[in-house]
Amino acid sequence: MMSQQLIPGPGHPITVEPNPARVVVKAGDRVVADTTRAQVLREASYPAVQYIPLEDVDLAMLARSEHQTYCPYKGDAAYYSLTVVPDGENAVWTYEAPYEAVSPIKGHVAFYPDRVEIEEVA
Repeated sequence: MMSQQLIPGPGHPITVEPNPARVVVKAGDRVVADTTRAQVLREASYPAVQYIPLEDVDLAMLARSEHQTYCPYKGDAAYYSLTVVPDGENAVWTYEAPYEAVSPIKGHVAFYPDRVEIEEVA
């Protein structure tokens, strides 16, 4: 079965732009990611999401999980669990083959803000 792909528009806008700030992600007292190359995805009325390049993430703290979801605007999401915190299951997601409208997030991961501390440093 083919999943329906939707294109962002006036009724459901999505923008992706580079974040000029440094973004640091911590799980407990450990730095999981530190980047000056984050992409900020703003989708409709949802809170903005920081997408961090995989190269700027400590992959030793992540474990690939079986969990997957689908977004008609972005594509198939794969998940990682954070191994360094008790509630880290499926706390990180990535779109490995995102749709064209959000192609800048390819090769990036995002973190659930209720599981980690995400700080923008001026």
